[in-house]
Amino acid sequence: MGSSEEVRRVAVAGATGRIGSLTVAALRARGHEAVEISRAGGVDLRSGTGLDGLLAGVDAVIDTTNSPAADADEAVEFFTTVTANLLAAESRVGVAHHVVLSVVGLDNPTTNPHYAGKRAQEGAVMAGPVPWTIVRATQFHDFAAMVVGWTRRDGVATIAPLLVQPVAPGDVAVALVETTLGAAQHRRIDVAGPQTQDLVDMARRTLAVRQETVRLVPTWDGPFGTSMAGNALLPGPDARIMPTTFDEWLVDQARG
Repeated sequence: MGSSEEVRRVAVAGATGRIGSLTVAALRARGHEAVEISRAGGVDLRSGTGLDGLLAGVDAVIDTTNSPAADADEAVEFFTTVTANLLAAESRVGVAHHVVLSVVGLDNPTTNPHYAGKRAQEGAVMAGPVPWTIVRATQFHDFAAMVVGWTRRDGVATIAPLLVQPVAPGDVAVALVETTLGAAQHRRIDVAGPQTQDLVDMARRTLAVRQETVRLVPTWDGPFGTSMAGNALLPGPDARIMPTTFDEWLVDQARG
């Protein structure tokens, strides 16, 4: 951390999750105080229990919470409830900046439950009482492998030929921290990796590195329909481009 950077106290919701834990580490690496919002720390985001005490003296909050909901209504209920509780507590104790992690391509029409929940979350943040910035990230480097895992049956997996610009989770954590340490921007910021990739090719290359044999069937009949085709999942022209490439991630996968 540079000598000119004031030490900040930042709370992270979803601190024990994949991005949350990386965000906590990135904050501490820069010399800032990271306050972990978690059940283990006595906080229930669904009810709001324990939030006021934990957020006292906090400068900013980063929300990286996630929901495994398979139903759109359930996802919307989770994200709006958690967001409402966070924003209400932040407003009461004087938090100056609320940053939420979201998804590039969220405005495209889709029945994906997660997207429905995140759209509702963004709306609640923008209408809420706390100054905000929304950080929309593209899919992570292991996204293709995840899709294969969702559809894999008897050595065959269906996968949509999506265009994506995958980003490293660690890079997303860095972008979240740097955004949070600045003033609230009241806008959405896209964060992406450096290269556009085809999801089917990503899956083939990932499976090859992992020495897994799966026959891939490119199709739009599955979790992602044609509404996600073309540039739907690519970042906007003003996106912040992060450095880690898919090839670098593959090398790490090969090393085990």
